[in-house]
Amino acid sequence: MEAEGGGRAAAGCLYLVDTLAGDPEVLQVDAEKYYEKLLKKSSSTPDIFLIPGGEEVKLEDSCVCFVPLYRNNPTCKMLLLTDPKDKETVLAVYLNQCWWPVEDVLKTADPSRDGLISVQTFQERIVLFVLNYIIFGMLEESSANDAFFLPHSATECAKILWRNGEAVAFYSVKMKGSLCNGTTSQCYLLPVLDTIFVRRKYRRDGLGMKMLHDFCQSFMAEDALGISCPISAAMYQVCQKFLQTYPEEQKRLWEVEAPGDWSQRVNIWLKIQMESSPSGKAEVGSHIENAQTSKPRQSDVDRMNERVEYIPGVGKVAGGDTEKKDDTAAAGTLNSQGPEQEDLEQGARNTQQCKGFRKRAGPGGLVGDKATKQFRIIP
Repeated sequence: MEAEGGGRAAAGCLYLVDTLAGDPEVLQVDAEKYYEKLLKKSSSTPDIFLIPGGEEVKLEDSCVCFVPLYRNNPTCKMLLLTDPKDKETVLAVYLNQCWWPVEDVLKTADPSRDGLISVQTFQERIVLFVLNYIIFGMLEESSANDAFFLPHSATECAKILWRNGEAVAFYSVKMKGSLCNGTTSQCYLLPVLDTIFVRRKYRRDGLGMKMLHDFCQSFMAEDALGISCPISAAMYQVCQKFLQTYPEEQKRLWEVEAPGDWSQRVNIWLKIQMESSPSGKAEVGSHIENAQTSKPRQSDVDRMNERVEYIPGVGKVAGGDTEKKDDTAAAGTLNSQGPEQEDLEQGARNTQQCKGFRKRAGPGGLVGDKATKQFRIIP
């Protein structure tokens, strides 16, 4: 028996995000029943899943697994189909009584779904999950670091960037007043841009700049906005280009550690200017230390703009290196390409911050929490 090679075929001309409806709990029960049926089915007559391109994959229990849809909520799970030849490669997601190829989950037939759209519906949560956990965490990252990233929480504030009928990027925000994590009563003292990602084939097109600008525009009433610490050298290039283009934001953007009080903030533009100056490099350590012990004066950034000469291209990421090193270092917040390439892309090295970083034991096995933050750069 041949299984659906894609949910779109079963739903006419629509995709999952356009059609999926109903109670998430009912959908999960349906997936669990399907899985139980699969376990009982004779291995001599397995169903077949047809991969886009023509290859057939046998639907056997060794190739399917459940993973959590949300962080810190193991009761809501997604059923995934993995490649029998490479268990780190996810081929499809089971929803609404059929298998959906990963690429189809990220598509839409709705022309109004364009640009940055807030994640609100259950369907959009699934798209965010696929972008973050499957595309970023598995398919577009080398497993050489033996690491992947946990899904977002069920209430994570996030936006997905849609272009030409596809979900191509996303960013998430820790809202002012929200809990820093589930084990503390501390709350964020300012909005913080926490994770950001641009799909590899859509990089070098200004999408990182676009999302950073949208983040700032979404909180016009706030005097200060944060970007999760640490920020990579590549992401600093994005910030540098952005702050040169929008100088009015220079006093508002801070590199912060949670919860973001004044002792945990460093002004990003000030740090860029100091790092760009031969004399500033000698001062940057002591200045940042002072900034962390007292509230910065409003004129600090202005004085640095007047005193420090800007040196272009400092810390620029070499294109060859970023293309070749899929597994370069750490996962964190936001990263990107050199100044003239504007965004997280290639270098985007979009890094995603993940405070709950874990070792990978296959798509379904989550083991070994690490207490410290970990970061990895996306090529």
